[in-house]
This record gives sequence, structure tokens and C-alpha cells, in this order.
Amino acid sequence: MTKLLSRSFPVVLSLSLFLGSAFMALAPDISLAENLSTEEWDISADKITNFSDPKSIIAEGHVLLIKRKKLPAVLPGADETRTDWAVLLEEVDEDAPPVELTPEELGKEQKPRYETRVTIKADWVAYDLNQATIRARGNISLVSDGDQLIADEATVDLNTETGQFSNATILQEARDVHLEGQTIAKTGFNTYTIDDGWVITCKLEEGETPPWSFAAKKTHITEGGYAFLKHTTFRIKDVPVMYLPWMAIPIKNKRQTGFTTAELSNSDWRGWGFNIPFFWNISDSADITLFPEIYQNRGFMPGFEARYIVTEESKGTFTASYLKDALTDPSETDYYKETGFTHTNDDRYWVRGKLDHSFGSDWISRVDLDIVSDRDFLTEFNTGYTGFRQNNSRFVNMYGRGFANKTSNQRQNTAKLLKSWTGMSLTADLLAINDVRPEDLKTKTTTDETTGETVVETTPTPLWKLPALSFTGNQAVGETGITFEWHTDYVNYWRDNGIGAHRFDIEPTLSTSIPLGPYLESRAEVGLRDTYYNISTNGDAEWEHDSSQNRFLYTAQAEIGTTLKKDFALTSDTFSMWDHTLRPYIKYDFIPKEDQEDLPTFDGVDRVAENNRITYGVDNFINLFRLNESFREYGYLKITQSYDLRTEAEDEPFSWINLRLGWNPIQNLSFILKGDLDPYGDGFVVYGLETNYNNSRGDYLTLDYRYNEPADIEQLNVDFWAQLFPTIFAGYQVKHSFSESETIEQNIALMYQPACWAVELRSQIIPGETSMMVIFRLANLGNRLRVNL
Repeated sequence: MTKLLSRSFPVVLSLSLFLGSAFMALAPDISLAENLSTEEWDISADKITNFSDPKSIIAEGHVLLIKRKKLPAVLPGADETRTDWAVLLEEVDEDAPPVELTPEELGKEQKPRYETRVTIKADWVAYDLNQATIRARGNISLVSDGDQLIADEATVDLNTETGQFSNATILQEARDVHLEGQTIAKTGFNTYTIDDGWVITCKLEEGETPPWSFAAKKTHITEGGYAFLKHTTFRIKDVPVMYLPWMAIPIKNKRQTGFTTAELSNSDWRGWGFNIPFFWNISDSADITLFPEIYQNRGFMPGFEARYIVTEESKGTFTASYLKDALTDPSETDYYKETGFTHTNDDRYWVRGKLDHSFGSDWISRVDLDIVSDRDFLTEFNTGYTGFRQNNSRFVNMYGRGFANKTSNQRQNTAKLLKSWTGMSLTADLLAINDVRPEDLKTKTTTDETTGETVVETTPTPLWKLPALSFTGNQAVGETGITFEWHTDYVNYWRDNGIGAHRFDIEPTLSTSIPLGPYLESRAEVGLRDTYYNISTNGDAEWEHDSSQNRFLYTAQAEIGTTLKKDFALTSDTFSMWDHTLRPYIKYDFIPKEDQEDLPTFDGVDRVAENNRITYGVDNFINLFRLNESFREYGYLKITQSYDLRTEAEDEPFSWINLRLGWNPIQNLSFILKGDLDPYGDGFVVYGLETNYNNSRGDYLTLDYRYNEPADIEQLNVDFWAQLFPTIFAGYQVKHSFSESETIEQNIALMYQPACWAVELRSQIIPGETSMMVIFRLANLGNRLRVNL
């Protein structure tokens, strides 16, 4: 028996329907012929039919089911929009009479309100009241919690909240996740099983062939937001290019555990290499990344990176890589001959990290870790995510400081603690050196003049600071206009072999301005300096002088100058004026000559050069002012020279003329020209040009040319990255030494990046080896679609 229902016929539905997993509610206008409402659901369609045996409902044509959630009622007269703290914290008049509500208002208070939780659309729906199941077909769309599921046919069990969907698609708009399958089974709350399906983390237009996808015989979607795929093929434009028996990818919009972007490389001596990092999301503020790198000719090189962050001022990153090198063997003569490497160890590693932490009352700590098995390691393994180049760049970006040059023989490991007050600071410092000098630099061979025998001596090992303390500050002396400044320093210099010492250095100074008139700026400074040594010997070292040494100096300095400034009007649409500042000056420095031959040599403190000279110069600055009164530095020119008053310099008392020229013709372009001119006829003996350009799109160009005749250095460094076409990027970096007629290093990168994926080809050329790397990047998986050369 059937009966056509009118709009007002009451129907009681007890639906606990939950079909969640995809985003984006669809809300097209639909002309409805039949409509009925229940406590939980609104149901509308062109035609609604009620069946009594069995109890069921059939809805046909533009079927729309909306599940509602009841919300708390609002008191009459309450203003829902006024929720700011000023209103919530208003004082209440406790003596005011209570508000009395009329029966009509009490009725309004109980009026229910609803929120849409689930929306279902279909061409045809059958609801079995006894079995609590729904069958639907034709243009099925289910929207819940912002997720959207589309299918041709569906069967849903409302009791278990599970269902079966044919020719179905799951869309997650927030991450642009697109999953399709011949059959999608909803197995629980936001959990699914997909047969013969595929997934792509990229937004697709209707009917568009995916540029890439992971196709799988069986896919399981977990409540945690992971897709586990079995018998998977990675496809490009529906063409399978790689097979994986099992893989997992994240499909929810937050950091989570899973594999990230893979790297494929090839080089002359490493052979083929592969790395697919695994990211472990421990919490919102801590994670670990594992690097299972493997190289054809070298072996397995596992690594990890652990990170945490509490605040921007309190964070840490620690990374390590280890390789049991299969190529390190004296029999590999070609390897050593062509590369120039000298290491003999096969246990090779690099441990690095940095830590910043801020404490209360202006205490700041810094830790830097840099331990490597041999100097060659950083040169050989320079590219890729775990290589020196990207590691150094990441640490500079995050901590503002990187590591020593990859060819440095001494890797510094430090722990620092800083406390600051107004006008004062205290620093405690520990320094440990990782000595990676080649073996031929760790010993020195000499011939005994008496016996003629060859003597092999161990050279001094690097100096450690255990610890170093520094206390500096400046304070005004009452109302006198005099400033008292001081720098005190204690260091315990220790080394395994060589001369060490406890050194105390104290340097107080008094400075004040000198009133010479309204147009002259002048100051004078006098100071004392006392340095004490308690010297020790370690290993084979011998010290020929007394173990206690002391040096006492006094210093004097005076300076006088003036500042001239003039403004000029401009008729530009961008700039309203420009100004020119001119500051000529002259100063005098004096440090007496002191015999320091009995002192050890650790750093610049131990040898203070005699000084008795006059320095004069002029500084020029030009600034452009915009119409909104902000300004931009347009250029500067600085010229300085000194005249030496010492008798030993009377033949050539004039120093080189030091020139510094800077020019910023446009906002993001700068030129800096540096030069030292010999006034005695040798011309420019030292000069260099630095050029930097960048734009908002991310393109940049850096040129750095350096020439130093006394040091026999002539080198050009170029660093370039640009978007050549909408989807094509290119980068080039070269370090070339003209003095040695050798290209020290070249890096070439080419990246193709359409809307939701990228492939990058990198090549590095260093003397003795050429390496290449291919990096695939997929949108919303692994790293962002960008590259640092």
C-alpha cells in the first residue's frame, strides 16, 4: 500500500547518519516539489513516497537530505554579536530587580536552533526504517565536516555508520587531496578501504587527467589521516613509471609522520644514490627525520635530524650522518689521485647542531656543534638534503649562523651563556676544536744540524677555551660628561700538545667630548691595558721563558670632525627630495712600542702593534626621500688614509688610500666597490666588486669579484636563480680562481614546476668529480616546491 505524502504529513525519522570524509558543501538551487522535516533531518525531493510494508521511504528527483544538530537556545533579548571582553566584564548592578519574562517570552526562550552537519544529494534515495539503511543512486554527493564524497551508487548502514560506494571520489579541499576508486567502503569514523583506486594531493578540474598519481590495488584510509597503499604504481599522465609493493602518504592538513620527497643522485665516485627521508611527527613542537641514504659505490649512510621549538628564542636542531665507506682503501689509487682526498678512515661521519635558549632576566644561551670524521667528508657529500650546502643554508636561515667552510681544518664546537644589564654584559664561553688536519700537517720533519738525523716533531694541536669569561660595559661618570668603559677577559687556553696558558686581560678607558665650537665634533680617549699570563706546557712542548709574564700598555686617541648636510627638492612622482651628507674628519691613535717576544701567541690580544699615526678621511652619504617621508639609501663614498709618524716608516709614511663606494640605483639592486690604492706607484693592489639583485618573485643574482695582489688572490663568485618561464626555473653557482687557473666549484640547477609537482635536476662539478641529482617534489607531500642552490 502506498500513499503520496503532502508537505504537512508528519514523518518521524531516527537517523544517526554519519558519512564523513571529504570537503566542500555544494549548494545549487533546486526546485522542490515535496518537503518534510523531522527533529534531525530535512528531506526534500521532487517526489516522496511512503511504504508501510516494509516501512520505508522513497525520494526521487533532486533529493536533498540535511542532518541537523540542535544548538542551545538563546535567551530573549540577548545580543549574540556582543561577545567582546569589554561587554563580558561589565559590572553588574546587584541591587537591580530581576528581569521578569512574560509567558510569550518564556516560549521564545525554548525555541530550538539547528546547525547543518551532513548534506546528502542524489537522484534517488530509499530509506529502510526497519534495517536503518539507505540506498542511493545517481549523482550522489555527501558533504560532512567540509569533506565531500561523490559516487554513482551507495549503500549505507546507519547503525554502524559504514557504507559501500561505487565509482566514488573523495575530495579534501583543504589539502587538495583527490581519491578515486571503483569501490570505496566506509569502514568506520573517517576510515575507508578503496579497491582499484588512485590518489593525488593536487586540485584537479573536472575531467582533467592527473599530472601524477599513486594507483593501488588496495588503499586503506586511517582515522589519523594516512593513506596506506598496496601494490602501488606511481604514474605520470596515467603512465606507470615506478612500482612499490607498499607505501604510506599523509592526507590531512597538518604535520604528520610519513615519507617525504625522494632524492636520486649519481656521481663519479659515489655511483648511484637514493634517499627517501622518513618524517616522524612526535608532537606539534618536536619531530625527527630519518635519512636512509644508500650509495652504489660507498654503502649505506644512515642519518637523522631531531628538532624542537618552544619559542622563537628557544629551539634546537641536531643532525648526524654515518658511513662505513667501502671506497676508503689504500688500493683505490685512482680515487685518491683524481680527487686529491687524503683521508684513510673508513668510519666517516658528520654530527652537527645548534641550540638557542633564553632564560629569565635576560640570560641567553647558544650551543654550536660541528664534528666531522675527516675534512674530505664535507667536500664529498656536499649536495642533497644531508649535504653541507643545504645544511649550512638551513641553519643560517633558522639560527642566523652556519658552519665553518667545508674545507676548514678546525671545526669549532661552542657553548655560550650571555647575561646583559643596562650598559653591561657578561659572557661565558666554552670552545672545543675538532681537529681534521691532514696527517702531513700534524707533524713537522726537520734535520738535526749536529747529527744529520731526520727528526719528526708533532705540531701544536688547536687551542681550546676551558673556559673564557668576558665582562664589558660603559657607565657615565656623574655629570662630568666623561664615560668610563671597560673590557675584562679571562681565558684558559688548553691544547693536547703545545703551549697553553691562563690569560687575564683588562682594559679600562675614559672618553669625553671636547667643546671646540658649535660646528665641530670632537672626542678624546685614554686607556690602560694590562695582560697577565700563567703559561703551561703540554705534550712535547717546551717553553724557554718564565712561566709568568706580564705586559702593560697605555693608549690614547683623539678625533675631530664636522658634518655638513643639504637638502634638494625633487619633482619625481615617487621621491620628494634628496639630501647629501658630508663628514670630513681627522683622528690620532697612539700605542707605545712594547717588547712582546717573551709572550706566547694565541690570538690578536697577544700582539698589540705599535701605533703612532694620523688618519684622515671624508664620508659622503646620499638619501632619497619618498612622498610619505620614508627614505632609501641611494649611495655612499668613503675615503680614508693614514700618515705614520714613526721613524721607521719615514721613507713611506702614507698608507694605502682606502676607497669604499656603494650605489643602490633601484630598490633591490646594489653595487659595492672596494679598493686600496698604493700612493707610491703600484696602483690598486686590493680591490673587489659586489653586486646583489633580488625581486619579489624570488629571483636573485650575486656577483663577487676579489683581487688581492699581496695575497695572490683573484677570484670570481657567481650565484644566480631565476624563473625563466612560468613553470621553468634555473640556477647557477660558480667559484673560479683566476690566480690558480681553476674552477673550485660549479653548481647547476634546472627545475620544472607546474601547478602541483616539480622535478629538479642538479649538477655539481668539483676538481676530480662530477655529480648529478634528480629531486621529485609533489604538492603537499614532503618539501615545499622551492630549491636552494
